[in-house]
Amino acid sequence: MKILIAVVLFSFFGNKCEITKPEMEPQTYKYLALGDSYTIGESVSESERYPVQLKNRLLDKNIKIDSLKIIAKTGWTTDELNDAINLENPSNDYDLVTLLIGVNNQYRGRSAESFRPEFIELLNRAVGFAKGDSSRVIVISIPDWGVTPFGDRDRRTPAEIGAEIDSYNSIKEEECLNRGIKYIHITDISREAKTDMELLAFDQLHPSGKMYSLWVERILPLAEEIFKESK
Repeated sequence: MKILIAVVLFSFFGNKCEITKPEMEPQTYKYLALGDSYTIGESVSESERYPVQLKNRLLDKNIKIDSLKIIAKTGWTTDELNDAINLENPSNDYDLVTLLIGVNNQYRGRSAESFRPEFIELLNRAVGFAKGDSSRVIVISIPDWGVTPFGDRDRRTPAEIGAEIDSYNSIKEEECLNRGIKYIHITDISREAKTDMELLAFDQLHPSGKMYSLWVERILPLAEEIFKESK
């Protein structure tokens, strides 16, 4: 009888004393997006901006970004973005930094070679914001606005605009390669707007949410790679 009671008590209290491990809070990350109208999403809703779409797609992959900071404004050139960064003074602990800049330098007629040193300065700053790790930075090529109805009204021909943008992008790709920075080419997607007007916003110049989603499809694998390596 004593043995039976002992077994019953042990069974009762043993079950009561089971320790449940607390659920671990999911790791969260910080993302800084630097740029111009293409980053702030001129003429589209906030949810259609490519940084916001990227954030949401990463969440689908169980990568939670709880801090998204965008430093971008329509019309900014490299020097204007640099000045804005000085005012904003971002921290240096971002897990991901994207940079898309240069179209307004080209639009204003500045040479590609004058763009190079200013772009290099922004690249170096982007790496600094990404914990000093160049592998956490993604640079995006400049879209070709020459194929849009707005481009048809420019003094330069669409072919001339496209050639200038290609020159800028060659510099961007070269400087990224020199520093081990990830570079994504989306210019070919932007050129599809020549025959698919759904890729343009209502202003017939900037990308629509649909085009931004195509960009994100290309950016996403590299962004995933960054976060997997940081776990």
